[in-house]
Amino acid sequence: MAIRFQWCRSMSAAEFPATAYEELRTQVVDATPFNTLAWLQAAEFALAPDQQLHVLLGWQDQTLCLCLPLVAGRERIGGLRFRVLHHLGFPLADRIALLVRLDADAMGQALMQIRQQVPHALLQLNEVIEPVGEQSVLSAWMAQSSTGERRLSCRVPVHLISDSDRQEITGDPRYKLRRARKRIAACGAEIRRVTPDAIGMGQLLRALAEVEAASWKGEEGVGIFADPGRRQWMNLAFTALAAQGLVRVVMLELNGECISYRLGLLDQGRLYDYNLAFLPRHADLGSGRVLLEEWIRWGLDENWRWIDASRVSLENSSHQLHERMTGQLEHWRWSFYSWRPDGLLLGFALRLWKSLKPWLGKRRAKPPATTSPTAKKPEDTHASPSDRQR
Repeated sequence: MAIRFQWCRSMSAAEFPATAYEELRTQVVDATPFNTLAWLQAAEFALAPDQQLHVLLGWQDQTLCLCLPLVAGRERIGGLRFRVLHHLGFPLADRIALLVRLDADAMGQALMQIRQQVPHALLQLNEVIEPVGEQSVLSAWMAQSSTGERRLSCRVPVHLISDSDRQEITGDPRYKLRRARKRIAACGAEIRRVTPDAIGMGQLLRALAEVEAASWKGEEGVGIFADPGRRQWMNLAFTALAAQGLVRVVMLELNGECISYRLGLLDQGRLYDYNLAFLPRHADLGSGRVLLEEWIRWGLDENWRWIDASRVSLENSSHQLHERMTGQLEHWRWSFYSWRPDGLLLGFALRLWKSLKPWLGKRRAKPPATTSPTAKKPEDTHASPSDRQR
């Protein structure tokens, strides 16, 4: 069946086929809350002035089979600025499924449409999940690119909620959980579950933003409320998602003040543990582990099926769900370099780096030369927290 392509400049415009989009989204089994119109429209509203949105739609008769919202902008790579395309929602969308129901030939036509309409050096899609045991629809683009790369972004721990969760956890986590509960009880703090609506979401987000600003995430500028653009995005997105009943929060309060929280999105029985923060002066309480346990208890009460860490670091992840995980999900980053001179240059640089990386690794692995007793020792360095879980 022939594919008909259409371009839109906004997902909020009256001419955008919102009903057809929702039908397509519900047909894609792995779609997440970060694929909802509420999330994407908020992401669009928060775009910087130098970013442009280009939405590619693919139709077969009257059925929408492809929706790919791409943000074009200039990024500095190796000291030079290149035109790069990302999926709308990057970098705060922790997990996306591509809303595509096309065969390989039609996908090849879609890539040609993108290159004609939005010339670029690099098209990169981050945090993509793929059906287990199936070839990705993006594989068709590899042969059409000057250089292509599929790279693992992270392995996300997930926990299948079952009746065994009604029993106390065993091993070392049990003692950590007990100690944390005792500290919390001793200081008089209380755990609260919140299912906010659209009216109360703004006030709740302000309280959560204050906690994050005081935490290490606020100090390092890596949180979801780190700048005005992100705050606007989160306010719009979570208010709209709260109106749909998708937002959940577990928080620890002391004298009516929020001192620690976990913010999540619940969709089709799966809770995405999206963001957490705590006040530094209460770091010794160990509240994160207790609030994660509260997620699981809430899930038992309301028949959720899964608790997911929506995203973790690829290596050295310190997310507490690793202690409870029953499985993992993989996120992938796909990079497609164009045949334009700038795309060829970036692709060549990537291939050169990959060829040199093993050699550099061997050099670093060589034992250091013996130094004299009077040689000055290098200063100790302190890495920032390894797990950038939002």
